[in-house]
Amino acid sequence: MTFKTLDDADLSGKRALVRVDFNVPMADGAVSDDTRLRAAKPTIDKLKAGGAKIVLLAHFDRPKGKRVDAMSLKPIAEALSKVLGAPVAFADDCVGPSAKAAVDALSNGEVLLLENVRFHPGEEANDPEFAKALAANGDLYVNDAFSAAHRAHASTEGLARVLPAYAGEQMRLELNALDAALGNPQRPVLGIVGGSKVSTKLDLLRNLVTKLDKLAIGGGMANTFLYAQGHDVGASYCEKDLADTARDIIRLAGQNNCKLFLPLDIVVAEKIAPGAPAHVRMAGSIDDDERILDAGPETVERLCRAMGNSKTLIWNGPLGVFEVPPFDKGTMDAARHAAALAKDGKLVAVAGGGDTVAALNAAGVTGDFTFVSTAGGAFLEWMEGKELPGVAALSR
Repeated sequence: MTFKTLDDADLSGKRALVRVDFNVPMADGAVSDDTRLRAAKPTIDKLKAGGAKIVLLAHFDRPKGKRVDAMSLKPIAEALSKVLGAPVAFADDCVGPSAKAAVDALSNGEVLLLENVRFHPGEEANDPEFAKALAANGDLYVNDAFSAAHRAHASTEGLARVLPAYAGEQMRLELNALDAALGNPQRPVLGIVGGSKVSTKLDLLRNLVTKLDKLAIGGGMANTFLYAQGHDVGASYCEKDLADTARDIIRLAGQNNCKLFLPLDIVVAEKIAPGAPAHVRMAGSIDDDERILDAGPETVERLCRAMGNSKTLIWNGPLGVFEVPPFDKGTMDAARHAAALAKDGKLVAVAGGGDTVAALNAAGVTGDFTFVSTAGGAFLEWMEGKELPGVAALSR
């Protein structure tokens, strides 16, 4: 797809309505993690440099169309001002007289944060009239919230139908990275999909085996595939009722010439606890009271070789219970190897998903990956091959 960026826009004196993702962690009424605020800074800076009046739209939590004081964006304005090193004005509504007065008071280069768009039922209903009410305070629309792009809401999709629409800097980075990973990748492309449940990633697996050259399955979901192939999984978490589905995915991979990597060896223990006695076994060799909790060293070594023979890697989900040592070793070793290849320019490495980001952070390699998406549900739906309304609305 093609989309307009801020490089295509005349910004001077224009009111830019910018959809950002400020659904940030809070503690005691204050922002406890400003990652998403910092992610919006390049777009805000670019709009400032172009002389625009910057009007920010965002949601926080799930107020279900009603005003909930505990879900106000007001504390975020103060935190954002620290990130930007400049004042951020705040309006106690996102439409109506108070919003209009706050926007009218802006000078070129100034920033205003409007109140939670989800205080109005028209937001999640994607009500065209609510979108028009939002649009009344803007001359152009900028979507910089890929993480909300899988939702067809007034501020993520409806506004793009009313005003000239552009991708913000973070949205542009995300879309370019995802295109490099799956849209028009350098081949061969290797995927890693982990996590606990096959049931939550059926659409993902079915899509990836038609797009990738190689796919490694890890984490608890690999247990279901091992069971489907006749291997004993002991007391491991396993969705045994999905064995036929797992076999269908294995067949689909074969039909599409996607080489599937399942664990060769496994790390097992009787309980999930830090420092619990663990043993390396070949797949299928497990006692009744043991659980599979990590990929074994031979499996990880083969995966690292596959990375070295690939040009592109896309990763979603850990290989084991990475939060509990020693069952973090497989994920940590694989992550560090991928990061080293990416840092050396030998691999385009793109990763996303909450557990994946946490694992890469734990390994200390997030900054060495080509791109790490924090978009959660939107990243997963994109990997599943689904159209994202907020992205489609930006298409020329």
